[in-house]
Amino acid sequence: MTPTLQGHTSYHSHSRWSDGRKSLTEMIRAAEAAGLDEYGVADHFVLTPDRQPIDWSMPLDRLEEYVTEVQAAAAQAASTVRLGIEVDFFPETVAEVVARLSPYPFDYLIGSVHYVDRFPIDSSADDWRPLSAAEVNEKHRLYWVRVAELARSGAFDFIGHLDLGKKFACYPSVPPTAEIQTALQAIAEGGLAVELNTAGWDKPCAEAYPAFELLQRCQEAGVPVLMNDDSHSPRRIGGHYERGARLLRAAGYDEVVRFAGRERTAHPLVIPGETAP
Repeated sequence: MTPTLQGHTSYHSHSRWSDGRKSLTEMIRAAEAAGLDEYGVADHFVLTPDRQPIDWSMPLDRLEEYVTEVQAAAAQAASTVRLGIEVDFFPETVAEVVARLSPYPFDYLIGSVHYVDRFPIDSSADDWRPLSAAEVNEKHRLYWVRVAELARSGAFDFIGHLDLGKKFACYPSVPPTAEIQTALQAIAEGGLAVELNTAGWDKPCAEAYPAFELLQRCQEAGVPVLMNDDSHSPRRIGGHYERGARLLRAAGYDEVVRFAGRERTAHPLVIPGETAP
């Protein structure tokens, strides 16, 4: 096994079941080739308040097929494959989502906010360009309100790409300081973990999610962390992991978490290429 990513996991990854570019089997093989200890697939599951289908989500009526295919692929894999899913959080539908997912043996559920009042915050920079400064400020404020609601819902194991609203480098002129603090407090009190999502380094914001200052605040609040690549193709698996691990260490973290059967365990943080303690 290649030692590059030994001691690491990747739980936020997408296949053709949602908006990924390759099959589940191809993604698993790439994760094994990269040397990851564990790989988790977490395709998108989006139930909007108006029940309209989302083209980058798996078809909601094929959830059981998705679970079955992941389990079958995991049984054939040479390394550990975890069953995950990335859920879009809407206050209006979260209870129904929990009911739909509860019959299945997920290892973890990612809660993410991609929409605020049906505004797609990370689909295209073109969605942001027509907005006034006040409207931009309000989208960012509402994003953090939704994150706090997500954390209080008790439905999820970790939050995906915290501070996603910065993706297209469209920043608020007045940061929603109070809402951010409330959200971070809700995350800590809710016992959720956050991910360091390395995909942000390849976006217009050129920064991981969350920003270093937010990562430090999470660490100070005792919020557990894990590192993910948010890969949509094999070549993105493990992307920027050395850089991400060093950022975690600089923020004060010396452990990362893993999930199995929705139970969380802590493991030493290692820099890729280093030997795990």
